[in-house]
Amino acid sequence: MKHLSKILFATMLVLGITSVTAQDANNPWSVGIQTNAVDFHPTSDVGGTFDDYFNVGDHWNILPSMSRLTVGRYIGSGFVFELAGSVNQIEQYGAESVPQMAYYAIDGSFNYSLRALLNDGWLDPVVGIGGGYTSIADNGDYPISDLGAATLNGKFGLNFWFTDNVALTLESNYKHVFDVDGATHFQHAGGVKFMFGGTDSDGDGIYDKDDECPETPGLPEFNGCPDSDGDGIEDRMDACPNEAGLAEFDGCPDTDGDGIADPNDDCPEVAGLAELNGCPDADGDGVADNEDDCPNEAGPAENNGCPYEDMDGDGVLDKDDECPEVAGTAANNGCPEPDVEVISELNEYSKTVLFELNKATVTADSEEALQSIADIMNEYSNTIFHIEGHTDSTGSAEYNEKLSRERAASVEKWLEENGVPSNRLTSEGYGEERPIATNNTAAGRQDNRRVEISLDKNKEVKDSESSMEDDNQ
Repeated sequence: MKHLSKILFATMLVLGITSVTAQDANNPWSVGIQTNAVDFHPTSDVGGTFDDYFNVGDHWNILPSMSRLTVGRYIGSGFVFELAGSVNQIEQYGAESVPQMAYYAIDGSFNYSLRALLNDGWLDPVVGIGGGYTSIADNGDYPISDLGAATLNGKFGLNFWFTDNVALTLESNYKHVFDVDGATHFQHAGGVKFMFGGTDSDGDGIYDKDDECPETPGLPEFNGCPDSDGDGIEDRMDACPNEAGLAEFDGCPDTDGDGIADPNDDCPEVAGLAELNGCPDADGDGVADNEDDCPNEAGPAENNGCPYEDMDGDGVLDKDDECPEVAGTAANNGCPEPDVEVISELNEYSKTVLFELNKATVTADSEEALQSIADIMNEYSNTIFHIEGHTDSTGSAEYNEKLSRERAASVEKWLEENGVPSNRLTSEGYGEERPIATNNTAAGRQDNRRVEISLDKNKEVKDSESSMEDDNQ
């Protein structure tokens, strides 16, 4: 007993700081190799129950070799069914020496582990109940001679787990023998138990039962699931499992440190703005530099981030300038407008435009003057010209108005046919209403029979007013 106590104390001292795994669903099978001792004294008529329970030297029958084998299978909820076979040699019957007798036993028991009550540490107390069959063979005249009887067994044991699969075992079994007085006894055993049978498909040291990723090697802190990039975020929760990142970005990196995760950052290596998907805007014009044709000059998005030019320097931006290469006026959409001198020149040519007598037909001699007029008009591609027809007071007013209108229209038609767009020409006849000289002299009447050209600046306004009048009708 003295030596057994020392061994037990030393084992507990060495293993006290180790937390390991006992037999459970992950390791359902166990095999035990033990030495057993049989003691009749505490249950005999000589001694009371548990009397001299630890009297190893006087009462224990010990076979100092591998004399007991056990096989266990985990059932569930802390229960294990164990089958044990043992041999021994009986030389002590209580305090009495007897001729040597062969002892054989086979036992089955349902064991329950109390380890969970001790916070799953290295110490694993076990209680059990079961039955078996014991045989003692001898020709002597003792109650235990030629014994072969069933037994009812109760057990208390301790397993000391010092690795995940190996434990030191100590146990004591009370074996009540039916129908044979004096044969009831204790059987003690001590040895080593090996646990096995758990499945670890991915070989990561975590059994499949507890492995949330049983087909992929992983880490204990993630219940067997991997963290491929080592960023402390398991792959299942990591939006970027192959790139180390930050928890705030679900495991994705932010290479440029602009607060936008790389997968959502159109410019992941250059710090930028959230509203531009992580790209910078050096000129602050709202157009990302990677899409800005002028990244250092502010400009509108519709012009690819570049400022609009004014090539002709007339104050009208090229985008609004209908004559971007020729300086003009804002009133004329950036195109030049004819001045008084130009109008005067047009009217000098118009004075030489002649018509057949009392007709609206332009004479052939007038075509050179008309061509000069057309050339001048085409220099002002955004200007609308108005052609006026006038007569003297000879004849009726109705006839004069009709003739002046037809002559103005005749000039308009010639200009249209010779390159001046029709949408830039208007014409009207005013008859004798607008004389520039007296009609009392031949010279005055000649001056009044004329064609004049003016600017029709109000044409768009007139068209607009006309539309409004139509809408109001």
